Amino acid sequence: MTASLPRLELRLAAVAGWLSAAIILVNTAKRAEILPTTAVTQLLAPLAQIFAIGFMLGLYIACRGRRNGLLTVGLAASLAAVAALVGVEFVINLVFAYLEPSQVDALRAGPLGTALTVASILFILAAVVYAAGLWRGGAPRIPLALYAASTFPIGLRAFVPELALQLALVVLAAAVVWLSAVLWQRAHAPAVA
Repeated sequence: MTASLPRLELRLAAVAGWLSAAIILVNTAKRAEILPTTAVTQLLAPLAQIFAIGFMLGLYIACRGRRNGLLTVGLAASLAAVAALVGVEFVINLVFAYLEPSQVDALRAGPLGTALTVASILFILAAVVYAAGLWRGGAPRIPLALYAASTFPIGLRAFVPELALQLALVVLAAAVVWLSAVLWQRAHAPAVA
């Protein structure tokens, strides 16, 4: 990551990352039945992805001095995937939650099921490409590896045990917190002439 960066943008991206991670943890606690499912927790769920957009843009800004085609393609794909996941979260939390299981099954059997699958696969592929581009751009390796690895059980949530999904969500939140801390530190680092 470069030293001479737009400080405000990095601070905002770090805060967006921390907010995204906090909501991911709330969603995970809700899934684990540690927190109750309420109208508030249902409405909060899509905000994790909305804040993630600002976080991802901040990572891109932080690596701008070492941009490469992989990073740019990864950002574009990740933005598309996360935008799709906003819709997925709205459907899961604000539609499916109020339907009978047979209705949910019927919806998943149609084009909505295809759209949910495409969004999940795009999320995995985009996250891996973006992490690889960030890796080449000089971002910290360990949180990038954790970020990329956690996307597999999350994107394949229909096929993995619930515990694996919950652990992946916690790992994703930890990686986002770590990378957000790096962005915050970069925003406060002395400028290099």
